[in-house]
Amino acid sequence: MDNPLNKTLNRKYILNFLEELLQIPSPSGYCMTIMKRLEEEAEKFGYTMERTPKGNGIITIEGSAPSQGTLAYTAHVDTLGAMVRSIKPNGMLRITPIGGYNMHTVEGEYCLIHTRDGRQYEGTVLSTKTSVHVYPDAREWKREEANMEIRIDEATSSKEETEKLGIAVGDIVSWDPRVRILLNGWVKSRHLDDKASVAALFGLLEWMKRTGKKPERTLKLIFSTYEEVGHGNSYMPSDITELIAVDMGAIGDDLSTTERDVSICAKDSSGPYDYEMTSRLVELAKQHQLPYAVDIYPQYGSDASAALRGGSNVRAALIGPGVHASHAMERTHADALVNTAALLLAYLGLSVS
Repeated sequence: MDNPLNKTLNRKYILNFLEELLQIPSPSGYCMTIMKRLEEEAEKFGYTMERTPKGNGIITIEGSAPSQGTLAYTAHVDTLGAMVRSIKPNGMLRITPIGGYNMHTVEGEYCLIHTRDGRQYEGTVLSTKTSVHVYPDAREWKREEANMEIRIDEATSSKEETEKLGIAVGDIVSWDPRVRILLNGWVKSRHLDDKASVAALFGLLEWMKRTGKKPERTLKLIFSTYEEVGHGNSYMPSDITELIAVDMGAIGDDLSTTERDVSICAKDSSGPYDYEMTSRLVELAKQHQLPYAVDIYPQYGSDASAALRGGSNVRAALIGPGVHASHAMERTHADALVNTAALLLAYLGLSVS
């Protein structure tokens, strides 16, 4: 549904920047390139992105009434991926996952192996029993770490030949995102968790630059690099009093969120989010006619969870675009991205008139 808030946001910019981000490999712990790209984009809008020692980025937008306390919005750039666990005698690679996903969701996926000296090799993730023509139990073979391997697209059939390529234990593996942004607004790709939210936050920056408006409260945008492994935003600057984690809303059994909605999470595995903040977000979604749903995610944690567990003395909430098939072949809709950004604008109290 169109309204003054989402109509003033630059939908094309958000989608174009999202597509670019999705193409940059960034499994947890391997976010150097994508963070550099965020720095460059922030500078285009006149902002500087500070870096924390572990690699998170913080953009500060000074408010007109900073005495009201600092609000932070956080999203994560790190994604699922893998690491080389060992090189097998046949030259293929055994992997260990980065982040939590089912192995069957990456079977048959193209990937890149990133060596520590900067080389990249293509490969494919396969079951160790690859073909029903060869293995009678190929269909029943359990898709688990020990039964999966990467076939490298190089002439190698031994451990020694693979090592000569420069591939070693501890090298990062990233999945082909397979990005598709359709004319009807559907967006399907790996890693919409959480690059969709990152693009939405940069949509706010683009809006502020274009309109010349800024919030009354000082706003910090925090981009974390270790969310998928649980400690992305465990440290936060001490001036922050309120934190909204912007992360994907899960879709499925017992849940109300759709791919066109803003998901407002009332409780996840870390417990309930701040009652007053969550209520305010619901009120604003209603007021501005933004499609939304309130859900409970018992198998879910966020960067707000990490901040609270890390000892941050803040109130926290969680929202984000609805994403189907999370941690697998994900899909959302452009409406959900724009409406998420619109709700964040409304929470800032920014007028579009």
